[in-house]
Amino acid sequence: MTSPIILMRGVYGVWLREIMRATRDRGQMIGGVSRPLIWLLILGVGLNPYFRGEVYGEVRYVIPYTYLQFLFPAVIVLNIMYTSIQFAVSVIWDREFGFLREVLVSPMPRALILLGKVLGGSTVAMIHGGLVLILARFADVTLSLEQMAMALGLMFVLAFGLTCFGVVLAARVRSFEGFGVFSNTIILPLYFTSSSVFPLDPALTRTQTATAYPEWLVFMVQINPITYAVDALRGVVIGFNQFPAIYGPAVIFTMAVVFFIMALIDFGRS
Repeated sequence: MTSPIILMRGVYGVWLREIMRATRDRGQMIGGVSRPLIWLLILGVGLNPYFRGEVYGEVRYVIPYTYLQFLFPAVIVLNIMYTSIQFAVSVIWDREFGFLREVLVSPMPRALILLGKVLGGSTVAMIHGGLVLILARFADVTLSLEQMAMALGLMFVLAFGLTCFGVVLAARVRSFEGFGVFSNTIILPLYFTSSSVFPLDPALTRTQTATAYPEWLVFMVQINPITYAVDALRGVVIGFNQFPAIYGPAVIFTMAVVFFIMALIDFGRS
């Protein structure tokens, strides 16, 4: 029977392999830096003057933040989403070139092999999210040590859940090309319907919201789990929540558990 220490070393070995592979991928690192710069510098600065508006000439958007501040937590989530889901390409690569089969015949349980890979992808994704935090002063966002710790905790759990989601996708898409196209058709709709780039104004009543926004769009925002991840980070980073504060952490943790179970089921069939 394999001892727990040896099993943990095995998990560490799989985790370290994923970290080393990611750090050697210059394209991934460049994307992790350039993506938030583009969103904040072009979209954030460009739309900042148009963030306020009126409804019926009376009700003003009362969110007391600039567009850069509002967008900043959403860009963190975007960087995590791209890195987490694209991590699943490594699963396809390992399956294609035989490394995964070699690992699966080892004494390590498949659940621990999957855990090591997911932890590796989650760590890389959280680092990419952390790269956005470096731009906090540029977005006029001030973070205390407590806020940083809470944000990093939420970011890691979100990265864990999304990495597991990527593994689930990789189990259903067998080619590199197909996965690239398929992942983008998921990432962008999820992101843009998560109230990431526009707020559901809390100053509006339900009737006014339905008038200001198409009903189908409001529905898509409300059922999108990424909406609550973005909202949770906004609550920590800038102190603004569009939904009850408990919703965000609850949805993020639920995503992590559900997607890990789904990934484990698919991984067990590999």
